Amino acid sequence: MFIGNIAVQPPVVLAPMAGITSQPFRLLVKEQGCGLLVSEMVSSKGLLHNNQKTFEMLRFADSERPFAVQLFGNHPGEMALAAKRVEELSPDFIDVNMGCPVAKVVRNGEGSALLKQTELACEIVARMADSVKTPITVKLRSGWDEHSVNAPELAVLLEKAGARAITVHARTRDQFYGGAADWRVIKAVAASVKVPVIGNGDVKSASDALEMRAVTGCAAVMVGRAALGNPWLFAGIAAVFAGRAQPRAIGVEERLTMLARHLEMLTEYEGEPSAVRQMRAVAGYYIKGLPGAANFRQSFNQANSRADFYAAVAEYRRNCLRDGAYSL
Repeated sequence: MFIGNIAVQPPVVLAPMAGITSQPFRLLVKEQGCGLLVSEMVSSKGLLHNNQKTFEMLRFADSERPFAVQLFGNHPGEMALAAKRVEELSPDFIDVNMGCPVAKVVRNGEGSALLKQTELACEIVARMADSVKTPITVKLRSGWDEHSVNAPELAVLLEKAGARAITVHARTRDQFYGGAADWRVIKAVAASVKVPVIGNGDVKSASDALEMRAVTGCAAVMVGRAALGNPWLFAGIAAVFAGRAQPRAIGVEERLTMLARHLEMLTEYEGEPSAVRQMRAVAGYYIKGLPGAANFRQSFNQANSRADFYAAVAEYRRNCLRDGAYSL
């Protein structure tokens, strides 16, 4: 897949997820073959008010390229100015969030609220596209609710406004992250526009990714929650897209080693207290479905330091060996 003249290969994208897709996790995913990384959702107002935490979210390394910064906001002029600020950092793309369903975002007329304000949505994209040379892309949802599924029509207007690629999360705002994604909407968008369409929703395995492309005709797939604790999913998708066999199943020791790497990288990135807090929310995904996972989860949920985390990991290893549950 090409967006403008920039190749996204393999055509698989990491979805932006608040509090999750900071640089450490993105680097782990990149190692596994992800074709395009996206920042966490960044506030245009935060940028323009020189909020330090907001600027920290913009950090990325050349090894992460191609890389997109995702902005959210509802004021065309502010979004254009924010895009200029972002362009100074030389990302490959600047993405516009029109999909976030969170109440505090929607109340401000941002995120998926823009699905109900199509003229404003298009003006935002047009002003941004006129202000920067970096390609502007858009992520949207199917529609506000089941009675207003307007992604195919809105995508056409956004393409005319200057969007160079469009990602469709095939759920409505009312669905949040529940229920089934309706891939028919992705198919309708892909048939309506000439720019690349990236499909998002219910891609939980490499076979799901293959099926989504076959069913919808999308140019690439985006993976979100299924990537939590499972960066290897991208290696599997890259393999099947290239016609190769999927990699072997990931064992317990590899999972624990990756968990530890994630913690160390987070610690280096933003300090131990913040890293430990984040890992309490993420670590459970690495051992989801494994024997003894509930007890392990209880142990690390009480962790207040890296030492506590590693003690929990060591105890889990001992239990696995004792019970013969896995060969480590």
